[in-house]
Amino acid sequence: MARPPHPRTGARLLVDALASQGVKTCFGVPGESYLAVLDALVDSSIDFVTCRQEGGAAMMAEAAGKLTGQPGICFVTRGPGATNAAAGVHVASQDSTPMILFVGQIETGFRGREAFQELDYRAVFGSMAKWVVEIDEPARVPELIARAFRVATQGRPGPVVIALPEDMLVAEADVPDAPVYPQARTAPGRQAMDDFAARLAGAARPIALVGGSGWSEASVASLTRAAGTMGLPVATTFRRQMLFPASHPCFAGHLGIGPNPKLVKRIKESDLVLLIGTRLSEMPSQSYELLGIPDPGMPLVHVHSDAEELGRVYQPVLAIHAEPDCFAPALEEIAGRVGPRWKSLADEAHAEERAWSEMAPAHPGEVQLGEVMMWLRGRLPKDAIVTNGAGNYASWIHRFYRFEEFGTQLAPTSGSMGYGLPAAVAAKKLHSDRPVVAFAGDGCFMMTCHEFATAVQHDLPLVVVVVDNGIYGTIRMHQERHYPGRISGTRLVNPDFAAMAQAFGGHAERVERTDEFAPAFERAVASGRPALIHVKFDPEAITPTTTLTAIRAAAHK
Repeated sequence: MARPPHPRTGARLLVDALASQGVKTCFGVPGESYLAVLDALVDSSIDFVTCRQEGGAAMMAEAAGKLTGQPGICFVTRGPGATNAAAGVHVASQDSTPMILFVGQIETGFRGREAFQELDYRAVFGSMAKWVVEIDEPARVPELIARAFRVATQGRPGPVVIALPEDMLVAEADVPDAPVYPQARTAPGRQAMDDFAARLAGAARPIALVGGSGWSEASVASLTRAAGTMGLPVATTFRRQMLFPASHPCFAGHLGIGPNPKLVKRIKESDLVLLIGTRLSEMPSQSYELLGIPDPGMPLVHVHSDAEELGRVYQPVLAIHAEPDCFAPALEEIAGRVGPRWKSLADEAHAEERAWSEMAPAHPGEVQLGEVMMWLRGRLPKDAIVTNGAGNYASWIHRFYRFEEFGTQLAPTSGSMGYGLPAAVAAKKLHSDRPVVAFAGDGCFMMTCHEFATAVQHDLPLVVVVVDNGIYGTIRMHQERHYPGRISGTRLVNPDFAAMAQAFGGHAERVERTDEFAPAFERAVASGRPALIHVKFDPEAITPTTTLTAIRAAAHK
């Protein structure tokens, strides 16, 4: 309920508006441009997590948005603070994650003079944010914050950027808080669902591909029950494995980078492809070669929360404008009418997935990363949260670790390096009772390694596994394919990561053989502190299926 008007500063109005929206935690790096907000937070119920660099803070907010479905909140200062934070905004944009970035701004009377750290935020963030706005009057704070929450969450979720002029934050206004109402929901129409039911009943080899955002534990449960009732094979798209339990007999695999060739073949031979929530962009579409464009080459039913995504790339025979939380229950209702039509098809697809992910092939080096993943999938509870950034090390996670529950995977579909550690900090802050394990390559970790200090400062006992092969592995892999033997810019000289973690005040381990990992992990968990496991890894082991030498040899042919 809106409180009665009384004079409040723009900063106080802002903090009160966030609290009324249910915000409990925000992330940021302090700056003089929004000192008034920092002061207002002192007397509020909102916890400010002090971060070490704006990119890490923005990634934490993005991870919070992924986990909660509500906008993750980040505060940064103007100019370089804002441009540093752009990395997290880009992740939120490509991953369709609700997030609001608040940026300090120069005084309104200084505009156009290129004042200290002045930027045009509409120009800077216009191509990656859903909405960019500057609040000129404190009286408009409640209105624009309420609108920002709707823009960030409704339709295709995404980031909003709000600039806060320094003088506006200390000016006063007599306005009430904005009322808080539930967000608008987009549900499928009866005619569309009847059409879909008829197409589904007539299919002999259907498959569902699920991804995107806007899911919840309830909608994942509905989808799982619906698939089980029909025997419908379901594959998850790139880094969205938490949307369907890996142990379920209808799970057909992960359509990411280097997927099971049998899964790709199955999709291409399908007579009905159901896309739910996903855009099926470059990575899961195998560089846009999985389906034809604009004609997919087979009947395609596309379900998405944003009407602008329907037919944007692929022209479906049926476009359903609905968000996952509304479509999944409707699918469950249809499943009861269709019945267990494709159980043998699902059994076959699941058997292919198990054969692909069950045992990790050996690769060069004393540490077998596949065996590490196989051990972790037996050691970690189902609700453990696993995070990663970008790099070839992640291919072992995606293939051999098995995600069983919603809200257990934080990984950037945008391919942003440095994401794993900040995401883990946010996850542990929001879920202190759950294990959180972050994976990072050596290059990936160094992008945001300073956020290990944030974990120490806020007493967040996560575990970071740094896979150190001394190279920018993904780039080196492509380098060997296109310019074999001509190494440029991809070698790395790294610090002692274990010593670095100890210097920050955390627990540290060093692993040079596979059999050393399990006891090191147990000691890390038992320490009760933020912990880092430095894993020395052979650069030859570039993917689970090939080596740098093999790639170079093939390129020379």
